[in-house]
Amino acid sequence: MAKGKYQRWLTPEGLLLIEGWARDGLTDEEIAKNMGINVATLYRWQHSYCEICEAIKKNKEVADREVEQALFRKATGYKAKEVIREKQWNRTTGQYEMVTVKEVEKDVAPDTTAQIFWLKNRKPDQWRDKREVLTENSSELSKIDDLTCKVFSADDDRDLGAFLGEGDTHE
Repeated sequence: MAKGKYQRWLTPEGLLLIEGWARDGLTDEEIAKNMGINVATLYRWQHSYCEICEAIKKNKEVADREVEQALFRKATGYKAKEVIREKQWNRTTGQYEMVTVKEVEKDVAPDTTAQIFWLKNRKPDQWRDKREVLTENSSELSKIDDLTCKVFSADDDRDLGAFLGEGDTHE
């Protein structure tokens, strides 16, 4: 085993590489692989050398914030500039070149999937798939999946207990 392998990563160049990998969204396992070490060694180095720990922690936060911003923009909609380019013949050079024909500002509509993801994570009590409901047969809370829950009308001869598997009401 090479002695002092960690020293390379404490140099400004080494820390810059680590920062870039963390900012690019690489996992600890991927960063360790790029460094040529085991992830357990990376964790030890993070504990022993605050420079390595800070390089990873600070830049992972930057990446997380960028993704949060992108998700928020996707959920709420935004304006985007679209550049229309075409190939045109350049008489001076005698070759085709890509030339900007026009720029158009477009409205990008809010994305429903991004909104659902945002709400399920930000307001789980109101937006999660499983909800806690109080059944009329017991005082305990039962979890019922919203997607499989059936609505019973007043004239339905089945009761909620039968639906929940607490016995058969039909003879």
